[in-house]
Parts: sequence; structure tokens; C-alpha cells
Amino acid sequence: MVKLNRIYTRTGDDGTTGLVDGSRVAKDDARMEAIGAVDEANSTIGFAIVALESNALDHDTQQGSAAEIAGKAAQVLRRVQNDLFDLGADLATPGDDFAPSEKQLRMTQAQAVWIERCIDAVNSDLQPLASFILPGGIEGAARMHLARSQVRRAERAMAALASTAAINPAAQQYINRLSDLLFVQARALNNRGMDDVLWTPGANRG
Repeated sequence: MVKLNRIYTRTGDDGTTGLVDGSRVAKDDARMEAIGAVDEANSTIGFAIVALESNALDHDTQQGSAAEIAGKAAQVLRRVQNDLFDLGADLATPGDDFAPSEKQLRMTQAQAVWIERCIDAVNSDLQPLASFILPGGIEGAARMHLARSQVRRAERAMAALASTAAINPAAQQYINRLSDLLFVQARALNNRGMDDVLWTPGANRG
């Protein structure tokens, strides 16, 4: 159990921050960029959950309803938020030993497999894609697209880190799958894809 007695420590006043193994790196180090991007993604997911839970409360919970879809999506994303803290801890642990243990928290392939199962469950009930989709629709879906784009940013930051340091393959797999999950959840919220905002190539060229 993590116990935080103080919010500020002054140890980062020199522009460095501590990692799990006790080493210190610059706050603009590639590892910290990746950790920060994951944290930002988690925050935007929390922003999406607020809209989803409000939608679930404001409407009926009849099976198959928009409220039920929103409620299920929020439940899934609550678990995702916890996983993203695991991911941050994984990134904050340098080294190439990615086996979970009592001493180090590592992402596992099982977490990525769970994401895949969620994607398949949501996608099976969606209108087939007919075009690329513009971010938008109802508020919950728009916030989901915002979170999706932020997760993509986190994935890019992790890829940049992987070019210079060892990264847990399960962590990379998880973040890649997560953006796909947010995409299909956004479509589900937009009337199972029937109310998607579609891209019309070259529509405004004059």
C-alpha cells in the first residue's frame, strides 16, 4: 500500500526526479516524457468518465440503451485508469527484467488480452465502418476521442523511449490496444456507430 505523508519534498527543485530504483533523471528525460504522457492520458480518460456516468444516471438503464452503454464503458475505463497507474510504475522502473515480483510492478500480457476482449465485445455490435470518423458526436464520445488521441501521444512517447532504453513489451502492447478500445467505445456511444461524424475527403476544396 502506498502511503504519502507529504505532497512536496523539494527533491525535484534541481530539475530532476527519482525513479523506482532510486536513480534520478532530468524531468525532461524521455522516460519522464513517457510517464507524463501516460498520466495525461489517464486524466483525459477521467474527464470522459464524468460524462459517461452522468449520461448513465440521467437516462434509463434499460438493456441496450444509451445509458447502459455509457455505464458499461465507464466501468471498463475505471479499470483502465488503475492499469495506467501500473503502466506508469512500470515505466518508472528501469531495467530489462520485466517479470512481475513483490519488488517491482510490471505490466503483464493478461492486461493487454483483457483490453482485446473488451474491444471485441464492443465492436461486435457496431455499424460497419464506411469512412474515417471525425472526432465528435455526443459529448461522451467526443471526450472519448480526446482520450484516444492522448493515448496515441503516450504511445509515441513510449516508442521514443524504447529507442534508447528497454521497455516492457506488455506495456507497449497495452497502450496500443487502449487507443483501439477508446475508438470503438466512442462509436458505441454514437448510437453504435450509426451517428458517427464521417469524414468527406476534399469536401471543402471549393
